[in-house]
Amino acid sequence: MSILQKISIEELRDRALKLAPETKIFFAKLKKKKPKNLDDIVHQLHNEVFEEINCLDCANCCKSISPTLYEKDIERLAKNLKMKPSQLVDEYLQIDEENDYVFRQQPCPFLLSDNYCMVYESRPKACREYPHTDRKRFYQILDLTLKNTLVCPAAFDIVEKLKERKF
Repeated sequence: MSILQKISIEELRDRALKLAPETKIFFAKLKKKKPKNLDDIVHQLHNEVFEEINCLDCANCCKSISPTLYEKDIERLAKNLKMKPSQLVDEYLQIDEENDYVFRQQPCPFLLSDNYCMVYESRPKACREYPHTDRKRFYQILDLTLKNTLVCPAAFDIVEKLKERKF
């Protein structure tokens, strides 16, 4: 049973914040050690967790954070929405403190009331890859993964199951 089926998103955030110091220590050890089989283990956990979790039950990522949008994302979205890239930027995007394009508002302007994405086939790369737990060189995104545990029940579950492993 997934963490989402047991607790609310607010409780998930509280639990992730409470466990963050322990997780930071664990991640620091992983960064230092860089186990050769880390990607294989994380990918296995990713697959196990996503057999239990349906993102449509949650959509917390779409409701509370914005992806970074790159030029290709903007072009693909604009084409899907039948508008010019400059129109998309003006209407939906802003530049954040890291000088990246992000959505102007949360929840995502393309999130529908049933948690489906209105632009799913043309969604940004960051949305396609979220929560990034199936990528290579997982040890490189441990800080991002720690942030994602505050938002994503799948990321939280994967990290907690990873902490149970002996490295």
